[in-house]
Amino acid sequence: MKSSLAPSTRIISLVTAIALGLVFVLPIWRIDLIAPQYPEGLYLQIYAAKLGGDVDVINGLNHYIGMNHIHEKDFVEFKVLPFLILTIAAFGLLTVFINRRWFYFTWFGCLLAFGVLAMVDFYRWLYNYGHNLDPTAAIKVPGQSYQPPLIGYKQLLNFGAYSMPDTGGWIFIGAGVLLLAGAWIEIKRSRKTGGFKSAVALLLITPFFLIGCSSEPQAIPYGKQSCHYCKMTLMDQQFGTELLSEKGKAYFFDDITCLREYIREEQAGTTGNYRVFMSDFEQPEKLLDLEQAFLYQSAEIRGPMGGTIAAFESANARDQFSQSKQGKNTTWKEQVQP
Repeated sequence: MKSSLAPSTRIISLVTAIALGLVFVLPIWRIDLIAPQYPEGLYLQIYAAKLGGDVDVINGLNHYIGMNHIHEKDFVEFKVLPFLILTIAAFGLLTVFINRRWFYFTWFGCLLAFGVLAMVDFYRWLYNYGHNLDPTAAIKVPGQSYQPPLIGYKQLLNFGAYSMPDTGGWIFIGAGVLLLAGAWIEIKRSRKTGGFKSAVALLLITPFFLIGCSSEPQAIPYGKQSCHYCKMTLMDQQFGTELLSEKGKAYFFDDITCLREYIREEQAGTTGNYRVFMSDFEQPEKLLDLEQAFLYQSAEIRGPMGGTIAAFESANARDQFSQSKQGKNTTWKEQVQP
């Protein structure tokens, strides 16, 4: 059949799917720290669902320079990654049995999108830990940040930091190379049998489609990060707000007041199609899209930085709340307009 895969591509798909399944239990990334007082070095390993290595020792050192402690429970990725990895591996097995070129290119596109998103998220993680420092830390170096390199080497004070893929990461890279080889085989075949343009288009479009649909708000790191506008530590969970930039970068604020002023000043992340969110007043763990949330403004509401607005998921919840406090209904559009 014209759209079926070559035998070599099916073998590549099977080998790749099995290899990706192994990533479920293997370390994906590794960060090594070398310093005179630690001649044997310290290391941190990142698995799909946990951390490994000298986590406690590294946390102890980070405390002195004001970096947040690294805890597994703080990473929603550890809940999502195992599912995504096994899904991608299962996708590969389905490719072998379905035996269709379009399905193979879709799978390849998904793997590419996953790789890009994973590296973007990892960079964000490194940036937040390296830049959001406790101002009361014992060691303060003006203008100094402690962000480890995404990949390669970087000097951080007296520590040399190395960041590289671990066994699982190299398997992912190898899987991408194998699938690229399979894609080349199928593209060459499609030139002879037809469908060349559609095959290439599917390969190019799939990762961009997935990336464009994947940006979701992140949990607000209360007690660990400062507001991007007023620089106060995020504390009150009923009033936390978030701006998600067009590129997927999250900016956190302790109140809708800070978020509004940040946008009016056209600071970083406020160009393009950004999105804004606020904690549900009754269910603070839930972030509501401010464009759709039901807002209530009252002088009796006491939020950080003088905030007087609470957000609710439904009009009924807002109306019930309004019975106990004198104020008025409002919208995000009314709040942000000049």
